[in-house]
Amino acid sequence: MDRRGFMARVASSGLMASGLFAGAQAGAAMAGQEDVLQKKHEFRHLYAPHINHFQAAAGKGIVDQIKFAADLGFRAWEDNGLGKRPVEEQEAIGRELERQGMTMGVFVAHASFAEQTFVDGSREMRDRLVQEMRAAVEVGKRVNARWTTVVPDAINPKVAWDYQTANVIDHLRACAEVLEPAGLVMVLEPLNRHNHPGLFLTRMDQAFAICRAVNSPSCKILDDLYHQQITEGNLIANMEQAWDEIAYIQVGDVPGRKEPGTGEINYRHIFKWLHERGYRGVIGMEHGKALGGIEGERALVASYVEVDQF
Repeated sequence: MDRRGFMARVASSGLMASGLFAGAQAGAAMAGQEDVLQKKHEFRHLYAPHINHFQAAAGKGIVDQIKFAADLGFRAWEDNGLGKRPVEEQEAIGRELERQGMTMGVFVAHASFAEQTFVDGSREMRDRLVQEMRAAVEVGKRVNARWTTVVPDAINPKVAWDYQTANVIDHLRACAEVLEPAGLVMVLEPLNRHNHPGLFLTRMDQAFAICRAVNSPSCKILDDLYHQQITEGNLIANMEQAWDEIAYIQVGDVPGRKEPGTGEINYRHIFKWLHERGYRGVIGMEHGKALGGIEGERALVASYVEVDQF
């Protein structure tokens, strides 16, 4: 569906006639500005929207949302829940991404925040995780994915920390043996303890040391700057130190986990640094929107247009 068709859908849904939409359109016209939802932007980075970022304008269908994102100039896509979608839908997503020339970002291979999975050194747990990685490989093939998210889950307070770390490393090595031949990279995501108390992996230096110990091209770091701003800050310095093990970036502003410009992180400066550092990978937009409906989607796109001007 082309942009005219999408905007016709917006109009037919009643959104075009809403006070918010009409007021914003009139305001933009008075200011001599073009509506950011009706222009294809030339983004310098591969920013990757998520499902429902453009639901008001594009509808609930994920393929239609991908088309709409591509029309806006986004050249990547993320879908944490991809592995739980029906195979037919995964294949449809893969076909549309290929047709649009878009890069598939991460999907989740493993994340169960309440379970003590990776810290459990049992053979049964190893077998379970290996099976999950085999399933992830098949999902990845359907959408031509190169990265998949792994969260090592909860700690076991009854077991010494170093034993838990050794178990995590051993399990990750077994997972990497499955992923390497397929060219799929599991990216380990440190999560902040404020939102997710009790998890094993929380810091960049910890993730760096584990990736070095696993020593596989299929075990790298997902640096979610939202989490790391809360956990340790010093974002650019930490990226510099861990650079050789970072394969993927995600963003969200602090506080609130909304689009850039709604909080305290200077994302324009960070995106400039990433570009100058040579990062050409995906930047996942793993955050919500400060506003709802069409206005929220307009504000989302405008925020990325702004921070991409470096």
